[in-house]
Formats: sequence, structure tokens, C-alpha cells
Amino acid sequence: MVEKATAPPVAEAAPRAPVPQQAPEPFSMKALLEAGVHFGHQTHRWNPRMRRFIFAQRNGIHIVDLQQTMDLLDQARAFAQEVTAKGQKILMVGTKKQAQDAIREEATRSGQFHINQRWLGGTLTNFATIQSRIDYLVRLEERRARGEFARLTKKEGLKLEAKMAKMERYLGGIKEMTTLPGA
Repeated sequence: MVEKATAPPVAEAAPRAPVPQQAPEPFSMKALLEAGVHFGHQTHRWNPRMRRFIFAQRNGIHIVDLQQTMDLLDQARAFAQEVTAKGQKILMVGTKKQAQDAIREEATRSGQFHINQRWLGGTLTNFATIQSRIDYLVRLEERRARGEFARLTKKEGLKLEAKMAKMERYLGGIKEMTTLPGA
């Protein structure tokens, strides 16, 4: 399952090249089964609020109700289409190891924003601070491109490179986000 954070719709983000619209394929029970979507958490790690979505228990693992999953995925797809039809961007979030690559690939393919590493507190509620960190990362990248890092001592250069790598890991997917996303 993909984790998703939502925020109230705000101004649209910086314009990007439009992505060609393809007719979405309907979700099929077979495709969800093959993807292993039905495997939930271990039974001793569950959250009681998930009870209504659990179909059964097998070998200490909860089995998720795929019929409900299909219905909710259709609702999520309709919502995403509605938001993007308004020209707004979506922030895709998936910080679990299993979701990180898929989130990055799909967000990049569709021209949306993504977070696939640690969620930084205040990303939506204190966006001004996050934006200042993004601006700092961009300035560091510009300095490196101009060759200013070569004039620094080896230690200073390596420190800045490490700082940039860490910031890129956490902020890379939202580097072009100038305002809050539509969803």
C-alpha cells in the first residue's frame, strides 16, 4: 500500500511539460494478487482500526480484502485525475523500503512530486522552512556546477558534498515544489 499525505488545495506548482494522458487500466483482482497486495502485516503488529479491511488471517499474516482495495483504488484514481485536471500537482509519499522505488519511478514518469525516504516534519505545515532548505540545496548545486567546490579544502568540499547528498536524498523529489501540492 502507498502511504499518502494530503493537504488542502493551494496554488499550483511551477509548470512542467505536460505528460501525455493515457487511459488508465482498471484494477483487476488477478493483478493485485500477483503483486502481493493482499499480504498485510503480521497479526501481532496490526492496528485495530484496520479490522474492517482485513479479510482473514493465514500463517500469522493478515490477508487484506482485495475487493475493498479495488474500490478504494478506483476512488483514489478518480481523485488524482480530478486534482491533475485542475492543473495541480500531487505529492506521492511512500517511505517503506518496498514502496520507495515504485514511488520514485511513478512520480518521475507522471511529473509529480515525491518523498520516498524519511518524511520531514513540517513538509506541509511549515513549508516555508522546507522551501528554504530546498533553496539552499539548489544554491549548493549551483556552486558545485561553477567549480567553487574545487577551490575549497578537501575536508570542506567533502563536508558540503555529504550535506548535499543527504539533502538530495530527502528533498530531491520535492526540489521543484514552490507551493503546496493539490493533494
